[in-house]
Parts: sequence; structure tokens; C-alpha cells
Amino acid sequence: MVKHILFISIDGMTDQLGQSQVLPYLTQLSSKGYKVSIASCEKKVNFAKNKEVVESIMTEHRIDWHYCFYQNKIPLVSQIQNFINLKKLVAKQVKQNKNIILHCRSYLPALIGLQLKKALNNKYIFDMRGFWADERIDGNIWSLKNPLHHFLYNYFKRKEIELIENADYVVTLTNNAKNEIKSWKLKSIPEIEVIPCCADINHFTISSNEEKALTKKNLNLTENSFVVGYLGSLGTWYMLDEMLDFFIELQKKKLNSILFFITNDDEKEILKAAEAKNIPSSSILIKPAKRNEVPAYIACLDIGLFFIKPLYSKKGSSPTKLAELLACGIPLITNTGVGDVDELIVNTHCGVLISSFNIEEYQSGIEKINNLSTSKQFYRDIALANFSLQKGVDSYKKIYDNLSA
Repeated sequence: MVKHILFISIDGMTDQLGQSQVLPYLTQLSSKGYKVSIASCEKKVNFAKNKEVVESIMTEHRIDWHYCFYQNKIPLVSQIQNFINLKKLVAKQVKQNKNIILHCRSYLPALIGLQLKKALNNKYIFDMRGFWADERIDGNIWSLKNPLHHFLYNYFKRKEIELIENADYVVTLTNNAKNEIKSWKLKSIPEIEVIPCCADINHFTISSNEEKALTKKNLNLTENSFVVGYLGSLGTWYMLDEMLDFFIELQKKKLNSILFFITNDDEKEILKAAEAKNIPSSSILIKPAKRNEVPAYIACLDIGLFFIKPLYSKKGSSPTKLAELLACGIPLITNTGVGDVDELIVNTHCGVLISSFNIEEYQSGIEKINNLSTSKQFYRDIALANFSLQKGVDSYKKIYDNLSA
């Protein structure tokens, strides 16, 4: 009998995240002896744009895709509706195959997994991603001063314990998160597998010198420009002001420095923040990029930069941009206190760590840039050893094999 996995996600497969961080894993797992189905909540705008592309991927890899549409008009009420609609999709699949294993991506899908395990004894994987309730507080999405938010936070922190204790497997993004969970007073702790956000090593590659020169020319970057790059959306966690402050200090040492944002975020907001710090617009380059364009843009970088708020919930964070930059042969400048980043940089010397956000620390970090390896293959080898998509696929397959046995 073919072993059947149902992957449950509140995020859509037509979202950028679904296409970069979910489908690459599941397409490979579907070729390793598993029947893979997906139940997801799709945002209508992304669904309209990307449905055909995603459906062709599903068809090619014989993945069954079941979806509902994401609601967000009324806070909380919409989230409850999303949960109910997603649960209906899952329940229908479980009814057709009672031995199906539920792979639950984050907390709301895991609540569905928990309910079905209690009712029908289905096995479920709690793929945590991060400490979700704490992220809501740390990201100022919820406030503990708000009675409703206070209730929701306490509810999900209690459920977090129950989800872990009843799971057949727990997946975290970092060893830091795994150790944090093990420090809690739990009745039982299932097997915990650490699988960081990985990069498709075949997609994120080192560009040739000719390709790099051509891209730089098209971007009006000179050969002697020192290009510092930020990759991805800025969002809730990334510290734009502090990254701009760091760049100001860098420009004092390297007069030819350019800060390159490879992002689909609003260009005006970034330029406005730079202008407030008297950084000339000629020193800032901003380019939106489709997934297939990103590696060529990364090739123009001399070093990658990202600062993340070092909050409690970030113990469980694994920045995807870290894996993608290293895979393209680019070293890093980032801050301490996020996931396993400190340990990685200290052990492999793949970048520079900033321990506090002040001028003295920035200047000290800038001095250390000159000590970094100039070999692009050096950084790519670190990505291959720690963040290859194949390594992540093998880890998930091990979990599926153990639960299927």
C-alpha cells in the first residue's frame, strides 16, 4: 500500500513562500515512495496570478491539491473561518484514508492534527516553524494589554504544550528552539528533528565572472563598487534603521559602497528612511526580483547584510536569506541572538556578527570584513553542508519513514 502524507498549511501554495519553501520539498518527497496531498488556504490575488504554474507542478509530481480561500476581512472571525474551512478539507481526506499521516505546518494546522488524533488516532507531525504566539507579541501584532490578545496568547501557549506532548514528531527550525522546548516541564517530549530553512542549491549558484560583470553593467554598478546587499522583504522583524546606520559607518571606510536592496517592497519607503539619515539616493539601489532573477542579483554583492530583532521568539528563527546568500558564495553581516546564526558564524567563519547596535560595534564589525575568506566556494560549501534542499528532504523522509513503519 502506498504511504500517504497530507501536508496542511494555512499559507497558500500560490504564495511566494509556498513556492519557495514548501513545494520544493514536497515534489521531491512525492518521488520517494510517498503519496503526497496538500490542503492549503489560498489568497485570491496570488491564486489568480500563480494558479496555472502551481497546478502544473502538482500535476507533474502527482500531488493532490485541495484548497480553500483565505479570509481576512474581520480580525479573529476570519481566522476562525479559515480554520474551519481548512479543517473540512482535511477531514474529507482523512475520511477517505484513515491511515493518512498529517504533516501540520505551524500552529493552526497542528490544532487540526491534534483534534483528529484524539478522534481517529491519526499520526501528526507538528512542524512548528517558530514560537508562533510569542511572535505575535514580539511583532506587536498582539498586545498583552488588550484583553482579547491576552486571552489568545495564554490559550495558544497552553495549546503549544498540548500540541508538542501529543505530536508523533516535532520539527523545529533551530537547535536553539529544540533546547528551549527541552527545558520546559512537559509530561512527555516526542522526537524533535531540527530542519532549518534550506535553499535550492541547484537554483542558488555561483555566477561566472562574465555573468556578474554583465549584471553589474545592467544595474549601472561600477567594477570597483563595494556592494552590500539586503535580500527579501523587510517586514516585521528586519531592522531597516539599524542597517542604514551600519551602512553610514561603512561608507566612511569604503567610499565606493552601495547598499543594494533586492526586494519587492515599496521603494519609496526605503528611500524615505535613507533620506531621513542623509544617505544620498545615489548610494541606494533597489530592485524587485522574480525568483529566477535573484541569483544574478546576489552575484553582484560583496557581502550580505541583515539585522533581525533579537527577541525571545527569534530563538526559533532560521532566515532563508542566510542559506541563499551562502549558496551563491556571499559572506554575511548580521546580529547575534537569532536562532542558530551565532553558532554557525562562530564555527564556520562565514560572516561577521554584530552584538549591539551602536557606532563602535559597527566600526569593529567593518574592520573584520577584511578578514573574511575571498573564496566563493568556501561559503557555498557551508551552505551545502548545512542548508541544502536535499538535506532537508532527507530529514523529512526519515520522519515519514519512522512514522510509516
